[in-house]
Amino acid sequence: MILKGRGPSLQWNKFLGASYVKAFAWMTVAAAGFAIMGCSLKYSVGGTVTGLRGQGLVLEDNSGNDLGLASNGAFVFTKRVTNGDVYSVTVKTQPSNPAQTCTVQNGSGTIDKANVTNVIVSCSHTGNFAYVANQLSNDVSAYAIDSASGSLTAIGSPIAVSGTTPVSLALHPNGLFLYVVNNGSDDVSIYTIDGTTGALAATGLPTPTGSGPDAAAVDPTGTYLYVANLASNSVSAYLIDSSTGLLTELSNSPFGIGAAPSSLQIDPSGSFLYVTDFTGGRVVALAIDSATGTLSLVSGSPFGAGADPVSIAVDSTGAFAYVANAKAATISEYSVNSSAGSLTAVAGSPLATGSSPESLAIDPTGQFVYAANVTANNQVATYAITPGSGALTLLGSVAAGILPASIVVDPSGQFVYVANDTSNDISVFAVNGTTHALTPVNGSPFAAGNQPRSIVVD
Repeated sequence: MILKGRGPSLQWNKFLGASYVKAFAWMTVAAAGFAIMGCSLKYSVGGTVTGLRGQGLVLEDNSGNDLGLASNGAFVFTKRVTNGDVYSVTVKTQPSNPAQTCTVQNGSGTIDKANVTNVIVSCSHTGNFAYVANQLSNDVSAYAIDSASGSLTAIGSPIAVSGTTPVSLALHPNGLFLYVVNNGSDDVSIYTIDGTTGALAATGLPTPTGSGPDAAAVDPTGTYLYVANLASNSVSAYLIDSSTGLLTELSNSPFGIGAAPSSLQIDPSGSFLYVTDFTGGRVVALAIDSATGTLSLVSGSPFGAGADPVSIAVDSTGAFAYVANAKAATISEYSVNSSAGSLTAVAGSPLATGSSPESLAIDPTGQFVYAANVTANNQVATYAITPGSGALTLLGSVAAGILPASIVVDPSGQFVYVANDTSNDISVFAVNGTTHALTPVNGSPFAAGNQPRSIVVD
């Protein structure tokens, strides 16, 4: 005979059932509590300030949380913001002594269960110094800028670079470091800038790059430097030491980029890097990981351009991008998707230029594009940017030197500087505040070294 064990009593079942119900109820209450806590948690808002030289800069978040800043680097507002609430960072008081204009990128949004760390505050001023890379004389010319007239005065003799064939320059946003791309020796030389005199001093040894480096760009936070290696079809990426300016290459650098990357530009938010593919006639768009500097391809990239793209510029709002296509004698016009980084051709793009454009620059307000070697050889053209669409309208052109190869606008937007490759000089133009026409300043052009290829203004 098989004996069956006795099952649990009815009272025991009722006890267990009641316990399960109570446990489930407590779990539900706890989950609700955690959800409420998640909604009420507060998070910090902060980012990075660059280019600050004046005094008295005050930022505010949500029109009341003020933060005074006296130096470049990271900042965090003292008052935290509740999850799900909006934040809005603006400049309450601009710096003075010297007077500067600071602008904010990535300044608004909604808190989403994480601290905000990517606000960028960039401060600019009337240019104090200009630097020119002279390709054949293997040196860099330095100039002091007259803030009233824009004219140039040489600072001593050109300084010999530690590499060979300097073809491109990049400034750190803090104005304290200059990076010189040496195409012949496959490296980048690093110089500190004396903020009072503008004099350059070499620091450290040249940093190796890929083969045939042709251009460089520093991200808006001053954290990363990217170099386009024309001959090795890649972009090298480096971490910048904020105190010395020295470079450390990222462990996963270089990154393969199409064929013959010839120029590059980072958008104002520091989120995307755009690289012109010279051989392929395209623009490669890459997302920048702000935490690591790593690059990844943007969806839909690469985007079509014209034959032999040699220069790219992005406006100060990050809404539009423009590419100079030397062989095609055109400028490609794009609208930029600020969240995805993708490019869409503007209606009517590309725009015929009548000659081979060599370099592009956009004024600080994002209203005008200046193009070197347009609309005829040895000319500089001014285009108005149509609000909303980004289409360009030619306003006029003016004579420069022979083969204007590099163009830059000073941070105040009052002057335009052009390096003339074959006439070995620098053309300087004053910008008319009403008509935006360019007029040569007294003394222009100013002597440079042998075959100046790149110019920057600090």
